Amino acid sequence: MPSLDVVVSCPVYDSFRVQQVAGMFDVPLAEKATARFEVDVPGEDEEWQIGLVVGPSGSGKSTIANRAFGTDLYGNADWPADRAVIDCFGNLSVRHVVDLFTAVGFGSPPSWVKPYHVLSNGERFRCDLARALSKCLAAHGLGSAAAGSARGSSDLPQPALVAFDEFTSVVDRNVAKVCSAAIAKGVRCGHLPCRFVAVTCHYDVAEWLEPDWILDMATGELRRRRLRRPRIKLEIHRCKLAAWQLFKRHHYLSGSLAPGARCYLTTWEGLPVNFCATVPVIMKKNHRRFSRIVTLPDFQGIGIGMRAIAAVAELHRVEGHRINVTSSHPALIRHCENSPLWRAVNVKKTGGSSQRGNKLCPAYRSAAGRAVVSFEYIGYRRTAEQTAQAVLSKILGKPRPQ
Repeated sequence: MPSLDVVVSCPVYDSFRVQQVAGMFDVPLAEKATARFEVDVPGEDEEWQIGLVVGPSGSGKSTIANRAFGTDLYGNADWPADRAVIDCFGNLSVRHVVDLFTAVGFGSPPSWVKPYHVLSNGERFRCDLARALSKCLAAHGLGSAAAGSARGSSDLPQPALVAFDEFTSVVDRNVAKVCSAAIAKGVRCGHLPCRFVAVTCHYDVAEWLEPDWILDMATGELRRRRLRRPRIKLEIHRCKLAAWQLFKRHHYLSGSLAPGARCYLTTWEGLPVNFCATVPVIMKKNHRRFSRIVTLPDFQGIGIGMRAIAAVAELHRVEGHRINVTSSHPALIRHCENSPLWRAVNVKKTGGSSQRGNKLCPAYRSAAGRAVVSFEYIGYRRTAEQTAQAVLSKILGKPRPQ
């Protein structure tokens, strides 16, 4: 475990006002003002994924972070005013940039095509996080021509180290908690192949970031522990079409909401966080589909949207309806592919035809022109049956029923 002993100093310039302050507040004057920080930090050869350096302003967080992490410490970066943020990631492919945005909870395509300076503070913060984390993809050869060979190689490099100063300092505390949870989720599940260290003066992110170690600069103490994230309790309400207005501008489709849609509003601690709506599938009895799924930007990245639509889909199944979701969003597709609650039923690489929908319903917005994947909700009960069948087949040594 490396021990750091850092001494920093700056000159004290003599002036009339300096002498006044010294006399008024009994401040001792010397040629230099010095401060010393002695702390322990985890070594690179130790097992950890997420760290936190926390303490009040002036406690030496940035000084220690600079000494401990050097060039791996991300500071403020310049963003061009005449380019969309999606274009500011060098040679990374669009798919990998989208993965980064999704991993940090920046999942609104309408905002991806805007320049950095017009985004909200929360969106800018997530863009900075994504840019800092892009080095972990570069270190693994992802997003480049060598990505395929790097992914298949057994000699992958060690995870890159990403340290982020002033973590969550400029955002609302709800945004800070959600973004911390999103980062932790991305690192723990391997979507972000890196070690991440947050440097901040805010203690409230600790239980949401779930770090493996915490260096508290207020006391100089290094604690090795992993806190447990608080539970997120969601409430889902049947709502009217008017609730769509709060979410409308954050959806990537421009089509209006169908007048006959069933609408559901999800709240967290009384705050609206997600909206979804279902409509009948044309020409199919007792079959519905999700037409809109939107999680507000401040609450993206921790799985609220997928938990909400799973709950709504279960309500539909209880009523005797089949329910589908069709999307081109990579995060939704990846979740459904890995979830036992959903099964893929259709893949359209060039999108679908809109002719039939437009004739039967002029307001219908199809998937024409977009590569999409459709999933049907299987549900908890059928998943339990399939699990029992799989266990029974393994015990009896018989092939699994189709």
